[in-house]
Formats: sequence, C-alpha cells, structure tokens
Amino acid sequence: MHFLITAGGTREYIDPVRFISNASSGRMGYALARAAQKAGHKVTLISASDLQPPVGVEFVGVDSAAEMFKAVKKFFAKCDCLIMAAAVADYTPVRSVKTKIKKEDKFLTIKLKPTTDILKWAGRHKKKNQVVVGFALEDKKLRERAERKLKDKNLDMIIANRPAAIGSDRTSVQIKTPDSKWLQLPQASKTTIAKKVIHLVGSHWY
Repeated sequence: MHFLITAGGTREYIDPVRFISNASSGRMGYALARAAQKAGHKVTLISASDLQPPVGVEFVGVDSAAEMFKAVKKFFAKCDCLIMAAAVADYTPVRSVKTKIKKEDKFLTIKLKPTTDILKWAGRHKKKNQVVVGFALEDKKLRERAERKLKDKNLDMIIANRPAAIGSDRTSVQIKTPDSKWLQLPQASKTTIAKKVIHLVGSHWY
C-alpha cells in the first residue's frame, strides 16, 4: 500500500515573524508514518512539524494550510490511503504583510478567513479503491461530533480523541467506520496506537 500521511500544526503567517498556529506536536502523524513504513508500505509524509522525518519515508515539508492542501492534491491520486493526522488551521489571515508589524499603543485587529477543508476535499475526490482516514479532536460530545464528521466528509474511518492527546507521548482513541461500531483503544503509546491503526486499515480494506 501507499500511505499518504499528514502531520503537525500549520502556521498561518501574519507577518514574516508572527503566525497563528496550534499546539499539535506532529507525534501521532510521525508514529503512523513509522508504523506504515515498518509494516512494509510506501509512505509519503506531508508535515508542518519540526520533528525529524522518519528514515525511509518520502518527506514533504510545508508551513501553511494552503501549502499542505497543494501537497495533498499533488500526491493524493497515487496513494491508496490518506490519513489526515495534521492539525490544519481552520482560519488564516486575509492579508499577510511583508514587513514586521511594529508594536504601537493601540489595538490591532486581524481579519481571518476560513482555510480549505482538505479532508472534505479528499472525501469528495477519492476513487473507489482509496481510503480516507480523518482525526476528530473534541472536548465535548466526542462520539457524536466525530460520527458527524465521518458522514459529512465522506470518510472511511474516523479516529476520535481528546485535547489531552496534544503534545503527549501516550493517548487513547476511539475508532469508527461507516459500517462498524465504535472501537475503543485503551491508553497506550502513540507508537502502539499507530501500529494498530495501520493494521486496521490494511486488514479492513486490503
């Protein structure tokens, strides 16, 4: 199989030195890339993280949501499975200035616009033999919101977790496909969780 995996939190630049981002470390995406590669699969990793790329995977570094979308579109048609583990920004500045904004004794207003929903795009454009896996990080109504995302974005699998997973080496996740009940994986290292996810994808569809 050819896995296309995204990781890390995108950076949406306000000026050359300031950006809007999130607390995602990229560890889950990197663990998935390592697990897929060790299982004998071809892996392309699109990353907005500063982590060292795993040995043996095709690496594509990006910064912004727009750059990640461009990279996903480039590689999507050739992959068997897309796993969107990245924390892509929901909003980006309408205008990014080319010089550093100087501090002044007044309020500064930054206007934001929605970014492209990469996962939804993939769900709409996948071929019959392609698998699209998404993540849902929710602090409330975890299963309800994750299941809605699974349906609305035409995904083949949703992996739901809570904010405690951010930056941690360990996590617990709940997994669902359109034709299955919820599967809860107990807390374990992200390496262990990643191995189980890659195995589930391979055994379920291939």
